[in-house]
Amino acid sequence: MSRFVQDLSKAMSQDGASQFQEVIRQELELSVKKELEKILTTASSHEFQHTKKDLDGFRNLFHRFLQEKGPSVDWGKIQRPPEDSIQPYEKIKARGLPDNISSVLNKLVVVKLNGGLGTSMGCKGPKSLIGVRNENTFLDLTVQQIEHLNKTYNTDVPLVLMNSFNTDEDTKKILQKYNHCRVKIYTFNQSRYPRINKESLLPIAKDVSYSGENTEAWYPPGHGDIYASFYNSGLLDTFIGEGKEYIFVSNIDNLGATVDLYILNHLMNPPNGKRCEFVMEVTNKTRADVKGGTLTQYEGKLRLVEIAQVPKAHVDEFKSVSKFKIFNTNNLWVSLAAVKRLQEQNAIDMEIIVNPKTLDGGLNVIQLETAVGAAIKSFENSLGINVPRSRFLPVKTTSDLLLVMSNLYSLEAGSLTMSEKREFPTVPLVKLGSSFTKVQDYLRRFESIPDMLELDHLTVSGDVTFGKNVSLKGTVIIIANHGDRIDIPPGAVLENKIVSGNLRILDH
Repeated sequence: MSRFVQDLSKAMSQDGASQFQEVIRQELELSVKKELEKILTTASSHEFQHTKKDLDGFRNLFHRFLQEKGPSVDWGKIQRPPEDSIQPYEKIKARGLPDNISSVLNKLVVVKLNGGLGTSMGCKGPKSLIGVRNENTFLDLTVQQIEHLNKTYNTDVPLVLMNSFNTDEDTKKILQKYNHCRVKIYTFNQSRYPRINKESLLPIAKDVSYSGENTEAWYPPGHGDIYASFYNSGLLDTFIGEGKEYIFVSNIDNLGATVDLYILNHLMNPPNGKRCEFVMEVTNKTRADVKGGTLTQYEGKLRLVEIAQVPKAHVDEFKSVSKFKIFNTNNLWVSLAAVKRLQEQNAIDMEIIVNPKTLDGGLNVIQLETAVGAAIKSFENSLGINVPRSRFLPVKTTSDLLLVMSNLYSLEAGSLTMSEKREFPTVPLVKLGSSFTKVQDYLRRFESIPDMLELDHLTVSGDVTFGKNVSLKGTVIIIANHGDRIDIPPGAVLENKIVSGNLRILDH
């Protein structure tokens, strides 16, 4: 028997199994280190420094990935958060606003997560440049909101965009159009990490370029990367030097994520005198939100638990609206000084999200990512605030786009508010079929956006178009069978109707 086989069988014995795994792990880390060093040698002198930072960040993440096993939460330790750790928004609003609200606002920096592309909605380029209302894009509305604040209160609240290598160039080109707005706009880039082969766990990139055949070799590692990237960009220190104290972070496609003066006042002037380092806005779950991350109490700290971390046997319990009543909106208020302290101590702990992808050529890869809200457990005196649903208005699909383009909302100074003419403050459930997925197809199918003030539920499937001035009320279901086409005539009023493939209109 060869010495190697003896060593192997010894390692595979009960005691040696973990030793063996440790050897494999070390070898893998060494292989990855060598691959990353090879990639780094292809960087030009001006790329070298930031590429090295990116690859070092990836190595740390990869090291943690190899150490962690299975779902990262012990279900038995999960508890409902204590009553006072999630405050109702009404209680915070009831405190009112101080006279010096301008000086409070001057302590704020608004950060929008702007790393995503519009591909899921059939658009090229950054998602933030898609038109959502009266020709205004997500970015236009954001700039209008902050400009309105700065003009109203005579303040200097800056806007910071966290771009990714996918969105940076196109975003910077467009920023020139805001030169005359009363908003200072800054950008920084999140990291660029190498995708790894699902089988070998080695990077698939051969050099630092991300064009040609290397296009799919890189990815932005999720919005949890904000802390390191913001710190590394130098902007964190710049803002602290200017006397700024908090960042308000949100997704740029959440049209409900506007600066809330009551929450800001609560942060700056806490009733108990003790400042929160991290506030997460949560809102009540509906049936549509059962997969959203929820706030729990875990080992004495507030902790965000995402569905991917839940052991399979407990997924249904996690989705339960009665047990976990709230979910994370990803509207976060974070202390700049705390980010600096924790970043310098390397103490921001976020669970790793393993995101499997299949590339165009069929290769299976893995992306290692983190989520910005998962850092809540690393901050002191964290708080959840249960906000109205109106602060969570994400536009992920053309179904969402139809809602925000409609007369359900009115637009003022970049902010959307639910129309007072709607009797119920709830948002209708809208499901548009695959013929509407791409923005240009969706726009072609509506001659004008229907009146939806009295709509509860709309489902549309198949080849359907809408004429001008259509009105939809109650529950409306329109299904064109394969090969059929349904044209809803101009001026039609559909109230509690099912319209099926041969254009019969039935009462629902």
